[in-house]
Amino acid sequence: MATINPEKIRRIIGRFRVLIIGRANAGKTTILQKVCNTIDQPDIYDAKGNKIDADVVKASIKRGNHDITNQMVFRSSPGFVFHDSCGFEAGSEGEFESMKRFVSERVHATELKERLHAIWYCIPMDESCRTFQRSEEKFFFECDTGHVPVIAVFTKFEALRPVAYGEIKKELKGVSAEERSKRIAQRVEELFTKTGVCDRLCNPENRTRPKCHVRLENMNKPNTNCNVLLERTTFALDNEQLRLCLVSTQQSNLDLCIKCAVATLVGRAHKLFGLLRIDYEVYQYDIAKWFPHLKVRRTFI
Repeated sequence: MATINPEKIRRIIGRFRVLIIGRANAGKTTILQKVCNTIDQPDIYDAKGNKIDADVVKASIKRGNHDITNQMVFRSSPGFVFHDSCGFEAGSEGEFESMKRFVSERVHATELKERLHAIWYCIPMDESCRTFQRSEEKFFFECDTGHVPVIAVFTKFEALRPVAYGEIKKELKGVSAEERSKRIAQRVEELFTKTGVCDRLCNPENRTRPKCHVRLENMNKPNTNCNVLLERTTFALDNEQLRLCLVSTQQSNLDLCIKCAVATLVGRAHKLFGLLRIDYEVYQYDIAKWFPHLKVRRTFI
């Protein structure tokens, strides 16, 4: 049976390429820093790989000129390359068309390393009455993302908690701390459902629908991370080579490596159900390949 060499895959695919979309102040930069385990700003390169001065890029954005083809790479996680689509809710139609063209070109790129591998669409919850705006409607109704999974990322989800508390404050008098937390959590769920954002994202008439969604809270605090986003993205990929490429960027995320290994083992067991002979060597390799920083050797006895 042919096996997949993780190191060879990383050479073929290169970096895992993500497009992050969202309006201004959606928390996109913080998410990328959390994913890459850094507080530093990224290095920025143009489409040809030439490094660009970050101050020049900022000045260009302030003038209303944003180039989605620019590539952001954090020194702490060189296995990622990010593209940022500035919030086009207040932009021109040209800005939106530029984003659509970029997505189409990257989705259908001939070389795997040039393709877009995932899209993170950020929707902030600190304005729950404005969760689904014209920008979201245009993207999900008009954009063709092909086989590239879109992950809906609800940022600043903690903003719903004080709203929930304010609505049921009188009901919480005299209840235990545990019961109070439970009721507030229930109210948060009701508020989130009331926005109708999930129904609108999954509208059958949409050209693109999220493969899954995640909720991110308190990303401004030092003890938080984006592991759930990385996990959902990994399992949203329908290409095992891309999964291996993404997992290889996670030097310290042992939990994700274990989950991928177990998922592979279970999947192979289902395929082999009913067969008398099990190839344990293949099983061992299928588990070990999800731990990119281990050297795997075959020993013959």
